[in-house]
Amino acid sequence: MSVNQQTHTGPPYGQPQPGYQGYQQPAYGGQPLPGVPHAQYGAYNGPVPGYQQPVPPQGYFPSLGFPSKGSPVSLNSDTSLAPNFIGSVRAPSTSGTSLSSGHLGYSPFGQGDVQNGIPASTAPMQRPPTSQPFLPGSAPVPVSQTSTFQQYGPPPASVQQLSNHMAGMTIGSTSTSAPPPAGLGYGPPTSVPPVSGSFSATGSGLYTPYTASQGPPPPSVSQGLPLAQPPFSGQPVSTQRLPTQVPGFAPPPSSTGIGPSSYPPTTGAPRPPTMPGPPLPGQTAAGPPTSQPNHVSSPPPPPSTLSGPHPGPPMSGLHGPPPPTHPPQPGYQMQQNGSFGQVRGPQPNYGGAYPGTPNYGSQPGPPPPPKRLDPDSIPSPIQVIEDDRSNRGSEPFVTGVRGQVPPLVTTNFLVKDQGNASPRYIRCTSYNIPCTSDMAKQSQVPLAAVIKPLATLPPDETLPYLVDHGESGPVRCNRCKAYMCPFMQFIEGGRRFQCCFCSCVTEVPPHYFQHLDHTGKRVDFYDRPELSLGSYEFLATVDYCKNNKFPSPPAFIFMIDVSYNAVKSGLVRLICEELKSLLDYLPREGNMEESAIRVGFVTYNKVLHFYNVKSSLAQPQMMVVSDVADMFVPLLDGFLVNVNESRTVIVSLLDQIPEMFADTRETETVFGPVIQAGLEALKAAECAGKLFIFHTSLPIAEAPGKLKNRDDKKLINTDKEKTLFQPQTSFYNNLAKDCVAQGCCVDLFLFPNQYLDVATLGIVTYQTGGSIYKYAYFQLETDQDRFLNDLRRDVQKEVGFDAVMRVRTSTGIRATDFFGAFYMSNTTDVEMAGLDCDKTITVEFKHDDKLSEDSGALLQCALLYTSCAGQRRLRIHNLSLNCCTQLADLYRNCETDTLINYLAKYAYRGVLNSPVKTVRDALINQCAQILACYRKNCASPSSAGQLILPECMKLLPVYLNCVLKSDVLQPGPEVTTDDRAYIRQLVTSMDVAETNVFFYPRLLPLTKADVDSDSLPAAIRNSEERLSKGDIYLLENGLNIFVWVGVNVQQGLIQNLFGVSSFSQISSTLNTLPVLENPFSKKVRSIVDMLQVQRSRYMKLIIVKQEDKLEMLFKHFLVEDKSLTGGASYVDFLCHMHKEIRQLLS
Repeated sequence: MSVNQQTHTGPPYGQPQPGYQGYQQPAYGGQPLPGVPHAQYGAYNGPVPGYQQPVPPQGYFPSLGFPSKGSPVSLNSDTSLAPNFIGSVRAPSTSGTSLSSGHLGYSPFGQGDVQNGIPASTAPMQRPPTSQPFLPGSAPVPVSQTSTFQQYGPPPASVQQLSNHMAGMTIGSTSTSAPPPAGLGYGPPTSVPPVSGSFSATGSGLYTPYTASQGPPPPSVSQGLPLAQPPFSGQPVSTQRLPTQVPGFAPPPSSTGIGPSSYPPTTGAPRPPTMPGPPLPGQTAAGPPTSQPNHVSSPPPPPSTLSGPHPGPPMSGLHGPPPPTHPPQPGYQMQQNGSFGQVRGPQPNYGGAYPGTPNYGSQPGPPPPPKRLDPDSIPSPIQVIEDDRSNRGSEPFVTGVRGQVPPLVTTNFLVKDQGNASPRYIRCTSYNIPCTSDMAKQSQVPLAAVIKPLATLPPDETLPYLVDHGESGPVRCNRCKAYMCPFMQFIEGGRRFQCCFCSCVTEVPPHYFQHLDHTGKRVDFYDRPELSLGSYEFLATVDYCKNNKFPSPPAFIFMIDVSYNAVKSGLVRLICEELKSLLDYLPREGNMEESAIRVGFVTYNKVLHFYNVKSSLAQPQMMVVSDVADMFVPLLDGFLVNVNESRTVIVSLLDQIPEMFADTRETETVFGPVIQAGLEALKAAECAGKLFIFHTSLPIAEAPGKLKNRDDKKLINTDKEKTLFQPQTSFYNNLAKDCVAQGCCVDLFLFPNQYLDVATLGIVTYQTGGSIYKYAYFQLETDQDRFLNDLRRDVQKEVGFDAVMRVRTSTGIRATDFFGAFYMSNTTDVEMAGLDCDKTITVEFKHDDKLSEDSGALLQCALLYTSCAGQRRLRIHNLSLNCCTQLADLYRNCETDTLINYLAKYAYRGVLNSPVKTVRDALINQCAQILACYRKNCASPSSAGQLILPECMKLLPVYLNCVLKSDVLQPGPEVTTDDRAYIRQLVTSMDVAETNVFFYPRLLPLTKADVDSDSLPAAIRNSEERLSKGDIYLLENGLNIFVWVGVNVQQGLIQNLFGVSSFSQISSTLNTLPVLENPFSKKVRSIVDMLQVQRSRYMKLIIVKQEDKLEMLFKHFLVEDKSLTGGASYVDFLCHMHKEIRQLLS
């Protein structure tokens, strides 16, 4: 983990923390404890279970044969081993404190749900290769990973040592850093001896346990090194350890922790660990050497301390000269300024000193005074993302192997479907799930899948094939009704097949029979998508349709608020003008000439106006329904029409509406009857469809669904706060149920100038699978572009109607909980009136029996829906996962981004029923339990002062802190009740890429952009200390784009970007960048356009001048810093998590 981040040693929440700073830690100096194996290794399932293999040099994955970037987690991350590394390496223990979590007590909130445990999230950092099976020939492949991607960073286990002194914390991550370039020829893992002075003890005081005056711990301590560590049964997963260090001590090599001599990897064979002695002071452990500063921290203890022979140079087994001393590696150099990983000393992957050699020269001097944890020494999201891009962005992700962890959502990669669904359709919290429920409960890692059934694919990937089996329909299992898929087993010469979900044997229908080849595969295996691909579609037969008749094409009804506010703001005229051209872009099936969707129009204030736009009319006709208590549709023929046939009448209507209501004085609106009217129109036309409702104010007029203003900020932080998120009446829940039954989806565009009660108005949208868009204080000149872009995309995007989704699983687990925008009338079927290409459904699984490692676990998501042309289809996605009996394998195959997506949704649902504080405490507690379980069962023994994180979860603390500080769980005074309800609903159906950038925004230094290339400048970490007054930065979170301008920016840059001559002349009311003909302006505008295209909503552009009033809003998104609302900084939260973990372990 790149411990690049800083960990502040300061008390997390503002109070002094007991655990850190001045307290004595058990082991000092980061030496490893005796006998502790490091969890360094990666995913290797490895050969002998109990044997440790030597550790290869950091960053070096045997299987690859070339170095790969190490994982920076030095937080002692155990990760440091190479992925394939088998043995457990142990990280030195540093003296740092370990973060332990405190209460076991799991918070009440939602226990059950969460209990399953969250899957480990994957850190974006490299993930262990696990299960990536792809390359066959590679070295031992880690857990089933394919070696292919092995590149990713060091084994998962790197332990980074936070300890590195937390003080000095340089936590170099051990494995964190990038691996040395191949050319280094790494010899033994040994790292090069550090230059003696190299890392000075400087920082070491950080987390140090003793106060400075206490001085380093007695030498004896160090012995704790790893002697031969016992083998670990489950290999440790990679872990990062952040040890805290004693001030004057250098931590042992970081994470990798192996004692110096821990065995270096030998070349081929694993060898038993040797050397008992701890790493010498100067050296880093041999384990993969880190040269990271990870340890940089204090200088090593004097040699004398070490007991045991010093290890000699590492290792014999390696070949090749030891690496040169390393200069920073290319490519991954120190993270300076945070942009990359921790700062590291010499090569990242090597340990500093020779492992074997004691570095005498650098004996520690007096310990430096303790200092705040260095943010560069704690895991950095930026480093993890960059490492994954460099390790996994170049090769296609081939889905043929079970249980492979895909590249991160922030990495651009090509997917080749060879039997498992693409990660664009399904991502899991873990790709290796526990075989028993006891193991799942112990780890607390939730087992969940985030499914996006209609996800848009990039142009170079193939859309799912449509399979037509004629009147007989898709072939299915007789018992569980699972659909034919690549995992079904054909037997008896192909006459029958055994279901992979329930094991039932079913006859193959005569028309579907085919002979088997010598391997038992059907001869037509590659000709049938359902036998060879993970995702495909079936044409549904009439049996899959409502009332046993094929559906009609859907309809779109545009319902426009024409009350005083809507007309006066220019909104009504804007909508009418846009619809004239937008109606030519309604969604259509593949090669159809025109869309089959019919359209209708309604306007409303306190009463409703329906329009007859039949093609035979010369002028549109308006019919008014004033009896809103008993809604009906006054006309059938002429209300829903084909756009091309009725174009002249529709254009005439859209020209007349703004004029008809130009002088209105009506300020009150209704809302419930509007949805009822749309629903009744679709019922009368016997079709599904979507209502686009443009609404401006709280519906206070007398009518069904009338609401009152119940906004009350005094309820915040009280037990009644949850009422702010709940609807104030059950009317809309009942209406939503009726809409779902008809296939009536509602998209809502809100333009409030005051409280509107989004929590209530949004219920129908939410339960029908629709989308909400909100433009507070709408002003034509500033918000027009954003609204029109959102409207265009919303009308044009792919959408399925009248959808039902069911997730089937193989025996042993079952889907128990669902999150997203949908309605459920039973416990298995997710019903959506509409499902578009941006919506996700998150499913949690629980055990109902034991699983086996041999057969793994299977998921099949089947979505039945009506296409925009009225065709009934089934879209099927299949995914196979590995199962494990060792916790280490679970922790090595988690995906942190998906885990955070699940946890945020779980928490955001929790606020409906529990006080926000209870929800926050439950989240912290669950994550502490996940990390404490790892520390207790997978990491090598080490001092309690070390914080040890699994390699693929090293970003769990930073991302979790972002969720805790979000507006829903910790609102600032300027956040309205409506904003919180809006964000809560948005996040509930976000995919993993959207939650990733929403909770940890992307921050780009625009002044560092290369105007001659298409690439984006390298991102930097979200902290004010990373900003320079002479630069311009862009921050995006999926909803907003901020352009922050420092007070000392050169006048030429200001002129090129804003067209004004000085900082003071820049207008902070700009909502678009001026189009200027110079390379810098073009580059920045192209970056903004590129980001807009990647997001599902058009982001609002906000110009922020340093020291201006808008800067407070901007700083709210610098999520690694303390927030004004009391949210902890990343460093403080890491310390707090460490304390919680320690409490759980003690």
